[in-house]
Amino acid sequence: MKIMIDAGHGPNTAGKRSPDGTLREFMFNEGVAIRLKKLLLADGFTTIFSHDNTRDVSLSERVLLANREKVDAFVSIHANAYGTTWNDAHGIETYTSLQASDTSIKIAICIQQALILRTGGKSRGVKKADFAVLLETKMPAVLVECGFMTNKKEANLLKSTNYQLQCAQAIYFGLLSSLK
Repeated sequence: MKIMIDAGHGPNTAGKRSPDGTLREFMFNEGVAIRLKKLLLADGFTTIFSHDNTRDVSLSERVLLANREKVDAFVSIHANAYGTTWNDAHGIETYTSLQASDTSIKIAICIQQALILRTGGKSRGVKKADFAVLLETKMPAVLVECGFMTNKKEANLLKSTNYQLQCAQAIYFGLLSSLK
């Protein structure tokens, strides 16, 4: 199987950071993506990154690459935010598109469950939204929000390499269990 791993946004995307500026979202997203790729490769999967750590890759480029490569699944990794100041919003949520396939929904449910079990985070559930990477890709696709950069406790977790590994492991196990 061929899996596209998308570290959401890019290294220079404006505004995608914690209120104190100590965490850029891409830093977390890429950390999880790298760890997830290692797990998938060790299990015989083919993986492709849709992002580039030297520049911001547009949403249309990411979608075009996924569709051109005919990947079997697309997983977009993110850290959430609520506003631009510290607040109490917290938890983990996984998205599919409004017109998601049964396979996308199954992958999202399995990944969400695995993330909650592995991290002990609060489940905000599986949700639907028409984010470009979900709507325009031609394969099962999910977008994972692994915690809030605008919550001090979760921002510290997102900076932690241990938490990044936990998220990668959960996404990996969620993918595996959804493919059974």
